[in-house]
Amino acid sequence: MVEERYNLVVDRIGDIKEERTVDVKFRDYFVKVAEFIHLIDGTKKKIEDHTFDGMQIEELAAWNKKLYSDILPEHYRESYANPDYAVAQLGEAYGSTLSALYAEIRAAIVYVYEKKTEYLDILFELFIEVYNQFEEEEMPEPHVLKEILYWYASDYCDVFVADRIHEQVDATQSFAADLILGSDLADLRYLYRFGEYISDSELTTAKYLLSLDETTIQKMADVYTEGYRIGFVNTGKDLSKKKTVNIRYVLGFERVVKKAIENFDKMGLKPVIYRSGVSMLTKRQHLKIGYYGAIANKQYEYDHRNDQALFLDKKFVERKLEVIATTYEHLKEEAGAFAGPACIEMFGEVPFVPEQKETALKLSEKQQELSVFFDGRQSRLTNTYIPGDERSFTIIAYPVPEIGEDYEEIFQEIIRINTLDAGLYEQVQQTLIDALDRGESVHICGENGNRTDLTVQLHTLSDPEKETIFENCVADVNIPVGEVFTSPVLEGTNGVLHVSKVYLNELQYKDLEITFSNGMVADYRCSNFERELENKEYIRDNVLYRHDTLALGEFAIGTNTTAYQAAKKYGIEDKMPILIAEKMGPHFAVGDTCYSWCEDIAVYNPNGKEIIARDNSVSIQRKEDLGKAYYHCHTDITIPYEELGKIEVNKKDGGHILLLEHGRFVLPGTEILNEPLKNIDK
Repeated sequence: MVEERYNLVVDRIGDIKEERTVDVKFRDYFVKVAEFIHLIDGTKKKIEDHTFDGMQIEELAAWNKKLYSDILPEHYRESYANPDYAVAQLGEAYGSTLSALYAEIRAAIVYVYEKKTEYLDILFELFIEVYNQFEEEEMPEPHVLKEILYWYASDYCDVFVADRIHEQVDATQSFAADLILGSDLADLRYLYRFGEYISDSELTTAKYLLSLDETTIQKMADVYTEGYRIGFVNTGKDLSKKKTVNIRYVLGFERVVKKAIENFDKMGLKPVIYRSGVSMLTKRQHLKIGYYGAIANKQYEYDHRNDQALFLDKKFVERKLEVIATTYEHLKEEAGAFAGPACIEMFGEVPFVPEQKETALKLSEKQQELSVFFDGRQSRLTNTYIPGDERSFTIIAYPVPEIGEDYEEIFQEIIRINTLDAGLYEQVQQTLIDALDRGESVHICGENGNRTDLTVQLHTLSDPEKETIFENCVADVNIPVGEVFTSPVLEGTNGVLHVSKVYLNELQYKDLEITFSNGMVADYRCSNFERELENKEYIRDNVLYRHDTLALGEFAIGTNTTAYQAAKKYGIEDKMPILIAEKMGPHFAVGDTCYSWCEDIAVYNPNGKEIIARDNSVSIQRKEDLGKAYYHCHTDITIPYEELGKIEVNKKDGGHILLLEHGRFVLPGTEILNEPLKNIDK
């Protein structure tokens, strides 16, 4: 039945090129999309008759480029996937909607490789339904198109969204795992079997990993999987009752991932490796959550981050939440056995500053409120079936070839940084914590153009012999080593946080400045765009995640001066991922604390002291109203050492303890951290 539906709809779409039944203004759009669908059909046939298996790598690369050609930067200007072009050609009334429809249909690329013919049926029938509207004597009203897309989203929510949850917790949904374990990784043709866009970066990464000896690959996999295991040990969570782990990574890293799968298997964990969302029903803005290949065009991803504006209303939110709840209930056992994500992130790409387009779909104020409401309810549902106090995670990062001609040297340097001596850092960081525990607040000031002037209020210790305010963080869930962190007291936390340039969630910010009043974001600005309103919208969408305000959920001092020295040596400071950058200076996270959903679990430092700063006045509201306790986001912002004037502990008796001055550690017992910085000073 599924194949019969497919053949019928593809045959119908095949007739469009010769038809003259729609207004000439729209004919080119429908012909172009029909041609793309014909390309998908050709891909399906080549997969089914194993034509791709006999192709040379150059032929596979050419076909892959053909699939993604329309959205590549060199062609995007005149693509209907570009809302600017669509509006220019089709008019304001229809352009943005039809552009979103085409973007949704482009998800067919990955569906055809995963052999999801039912998904292809749904998409192609949606296209024909819209086409039929334009075949009528009178042009369809714009709201009619939106209604069609609304019912597509609502009717098939229980297919796309339910299947998405299956992929996240069910190890039998193993498309990627089967490819990784069943492929000859020395034959790079395997990369083209995922259906993702493959650039030189993924090929070069895979080639470079093939050049490394088995010992190095094993070492890379071990530090990653051991960090995951230790995360459970350090927080007193039972890993033995878990059965699955989610591996997230970027294509090209399969040799390490294959070893990691073997390591996890020894822990009793099977991999769930799901793709980053490609549908407006399953993705979260432009963010990549899952595995993925090259991003063919970041502007395209950004342009379509809010396509759900076409159908997001209260009724749809309730429908989607109902599907999520029903699916989790059906998969209760699998969800309960899910241990959490283990992420391999990549860094080194050219920082991306998006163009803000008036033609791109935007959420209304009401829709933004609904989006925040949905995120909250979804997180609560997830926590019901995958309790936060029973799951953990780990994150590690490596460079991509785009980082520059020193790629291989930088890669080796990052391997070294990711495996630094945790024992040394633990001892030095404890010295910092001992000083911080004597204070009631910390004063942070910038210099060299940095306007930071912020006072962070600290929790009060009832029993300093047994309690501590800061966590001594070595290499477990956040690799590499190198930070001490706390959840600040919001009341009394005031001032300005400023960084001249920072890269957050794949987006660059220039002159980012956030003002805090009693620990809450009171104002914010940056200088990415000429218009102040655009700058504020950019921050609100991508840092505040549409909340009116966020709390300062974390204050930390990074101690990994080795990573900082390497970044300066190779001139890659602006390309370092936040995972490493947060260890290269003090950092501040807006959003939830580091202990969200597991505040009631006692956590201890290696010296046996309990970390008591796990709550703030927002998160503590969970005891009365969960809806007021969490933001479902946590974004770290780091001040680099060269922009740091001082970090000083303010004691209750009016005295001060200086920790860092002019970007250098001055507290006795921490000076060893300055050793890697001596070459910079010279």
